[in-house]
Amino acid sequence: MGKWTRRAFITTGIAAGGVVVFGVAIRRGEPGDDVRQLVAADGETLFDVWLKIAPDNTVTAIVPHAEMGQGVHTSLAMMLADELDADWSKVSVLEAPSDPEYANYALARGFATGGADFPAWLNDTVNGFFVLATRAMGLQITGGSTSVRTTGQIAMRVTGAATRAALVQAAAEQWQVPANEITTKDSMVLHAASGRSATYASFAGAAAKTALPDKPALKDSAEFSLMGTSPVRKDIPAKVDGTAVFGIDASLPGMKYAAVMAAPVFGGKVARLEPSSVQDMPGVRKVISLDDAVAVIADGYWQARKALDKLDVEFSDGGNSHVEQGTIFAQFAADLDKSAAAGDEQIDVQAGDAIAALSGAAQLVEAEYRVPFLAHSPMEPMNCTAWIHDGRCELWTGSQNPLGYAKEVADVLEMDIGNVTLHNQYLGGGFGRRLFADYTIQAARLAREVPYPVKLIWSREEDTRHDYYRQASISRFRGGLDADGNPHAWHNHYVNKHDPEEAPHIPYAIDNQRIVFTESETHVPWGFWRSVDHSLHAYFTESFIDELAVAAGRDPYEYRRELLRNEPRFLAVLDLAAEKAGWGQPLGENRGRGISIHRSFGTIVAEVVEVEVVDGELSIPRVVCAVDAGFAIHPDGVAAQMESGIAYGMTAALYGEISIRRGAVAQSNFHDYPMLRMDKAPAVETHIINSGEALGGAGEPGTPPIAPALTNAIYDATGIRIRELPVQQHDLARPDFRETDVA
Repeated sequence: MGKWTRRAFITTGIAAGGVVVFGVAIRRGEPGDDVRQLVAADGETLFDVWLKIAPDNTVTAIVPHAEMGQGVHTSLAMMLADELDADWSKVSVLEAPSDPEYANYALARGFATGGADFPAWLNDTVNGFFVLATRAMGLQITGGSTSVRTTGQIAMRVTGAATRAALVQAAAEQWQVPANEITTKDSMVLHAASGRSATYASFAGAAAKTALPDKPALKDSAEFSLMGTSPVRKDIPAKVDGTAVFGIDASLPGMKYAAVMAAPVFGGKVARLEPSSVQDMPGVRKVISLDDAVAVIADGYWQARKALDKLDVEFSDGGNSHVEQGTIFAQFAADLDKSAAAGDEQIDVQAGDAIAALSGAAQLVEAEYRVPFLAHSPMEPMNCTAWIHDGRCELWTGSQNPLGYAKEVADVLEMDIGNVTLHNQYLGGGFGRRLFADYTIQAARLAREVPYPVKLIWSREEDTRHDYYRQASISRFRGGLDADGNPHAWHNHYVNKHDPEEAPHIPYAIDNQRIVFTESETHVPWGFWRSVDHSLHAYFTESFIDELAVAAGRDPYEYRRELLRNEPRFLAVLDLAAEKAGWGQPLGENRGRGISIHRSFGTIVAEVVEVEVVDGELSIPRVVCAVDAGFAIHPDGVAAQMESGIAYGMTAALYGEISIRRGAVAQSNFHDYPMLRMDKAPAVETHIINSGEALGGAGEPGTPPIAPALTNAIYDATGIRIRELPVQQHDLARPDFRETDVA
C-alpha cells in the first residue's frame, strides 16, 4: 500500500479479497480445529481466536502484533485481562502465528472505518468483511500507532468481555442461579449468596459451546482494575536475563551464514560476477547472484563477509549514477516553482481565500524549510534465517507484518502460502523498516539454492545504504499578519505527499488557509519512518508558527494559546507542558527554550526543550513533554514511548542526513550516520493527561514535536533560525543576532 490512506486501504482490501456484500452476513464463525491446532494444546479452550484458558486456569492473550520494545504485548493483554476480570499474575501472552486465520481484521476495521461504532446486528458482518479482506491482503501489521486503538479496542477488550459473559452464563446454568447474581474476580466465578466459587477453567468447556455475544458491554474507565496501571511488562524479564530470542538469535542444525551486497546505485543490477575469485577462501560454500545483489554463503558470518569484500563483481547503475543530493533538491525547487507558476498544485486544505488575504496583509512573513532523507537504523540489523525442506519454507525473523512477509515469500517462491511458515521473534527495533520484506525474500531465494538452512545477516553498511528512506522535502510558507500581528493567512506549498494525509494540517484558528503540494519523484526508495509524514510536517509548521510569533513581537507560547482558543484539548496539553517547564522563568545567559505542539495518530503532544549554546557548542539539558492519548492504558509504557520518540526524533534533528552521491547513499555506518549518545541525551519529563477522548497511539506521537521545539529553542538562545536539518551542519558560534526575515 504505497499510499496508506483509509480510502486506499478499503479499495485495496476489497479488490484483493474479491469481497462483495449484498446485505448478507459474512461471519467469522467460531474458531475451528485448524485454528486450535495453531495455538491451543490439549485441554486448552479457545475463545474466538484471541484468548485461551488452560486447565490450570492460566489465561493466554493471543496478540497479532510484533513486540519491538513498545510494550504492545503487555498493553493488549491488559485490555483483554481487565475486561475478563483475569488474575494478571496468571496471564501470559502468545504472539499470533503468521497464518491467514490471524489476519488482523480488527486493525483493518479500526483503520478503515476510523473506529466507527456499529449496531450489534451488523457487528459480526462488518468483522467478517474485514476478515476476508485482510486474509487476502496478508495483513498482520504492527505500525501506525494502531495496536491499542484498533486491536485493543475491537478485538482484545471485546473478546475479554464476551468471554467473561459466556463464563458467567455457563456458571449460572450449572449452578441454577440467575446470571446477575454472579460476579467475577481474579479468574474466578463467584456466587455470594451460596458461597460458591470456581475457576474460569471449570466452566471454560461449557462456555466455549455457546456463541459469544457480538457486542458485549465494556467497562467504563472508573471500573478498570488493570488499564491505567503500570504492571511490569511481560517481555522485560526475558530481555533482562538474556533469554529473549530476537530474529538474529535463530540457530538451526547445519545452518550456514550469508552476507549480501546490493547494487550501490538504486536501480542497478549485477553486470559481471566472478565466483571463482573467492570460491577457495576458507569456509565459503556458494556465491549466488540475486539480480540486483550478490551473496556469499559460508560456514560463518565473518567468513561470508570477508569473501564478499573480495568478490570480483560489477554492478550497473540503472541510469541513476548522475543523481546528486544537490540535483534532487534543485529538482524539488524547480518543480515547486513550475507548479506554483502554472497554478496546478494539488490541494490539501482550502479554507477562505489565502491568496487574497496575503495580498492585503499588513505584514508578510516568508520562509522555506528543508529536510534530508533519513534511514531507520534499528540496532538489530536486517536478518532472516530461511530453510526450504519437504516442500515447505520456514522463516525466522523479526517482522512488523509476519503474515504479509509469508505471503510475499510464497509469491516469489511460487508456493501456496499454507506451505510458508514465518516464526516471528522479538524485533530489535523496527520504526517502519521491518514492514518491508526485501531481506526476507533474499534469504528465501538463497535457501532455495542450497540443501541447508541459511541465516542472512545484513552488515550495518548494507542496512544504511539499502533502506527504505523517510523522504527529503522542501516546504515553503507565506503568512499574512494584520496590524495587530494576528495571522489571517496561511499558505504552505510542499513537495511530495505521503501518509497520513492530515500531517500538514494545522490546529490554529487562521481563517484563510491554502495548503498544497507538488509531486517530484526520485529514484530513492521511500518507506514508512516513525510517525511518517508527521515527522517532517511538524517541523515545518511548528517552526513557521514560531516565526510568525517572533514577527508579531509576541511570546511563542502565548501566541499559540490565542490561536488554539477553540481547541480546549490542545490548550490543556500546551498549558501543561509550559507550566511544567516553567515557561517564562529566566534561564540565564546562553540558554533558551522552544515549544511545539502536534497531533498525530489520535494523540496530542506538546514539548518544551531547553538548550544551552556556549562557543557554538550545543547542549540539551531538559525536555518536558505533555501528552493526551485519550487514556493511558499503561502509563509507564506511554512515558517510555514519549522518551523513545523524543530520542529518535532528536537524533534525526541533530545528526540525521542520508545524502546521495553519484546515485548511491554516501553514508555507511554510525561514524557518518551518528546516533544520539547517552552522554548527550537530555532528561525527559513526561506528564500524561487522561482526557477520556478516543484512544490515540503512543509509539509515534512523541517524535514529531521534538525537532521544532529544539530549533525554536536554539533560536531563543542564539537568534539563529534553523530552516534546514540536521542541526549539526549549522555554525552556532555566529555572533548573536535576531533574524526577522520579514518581507
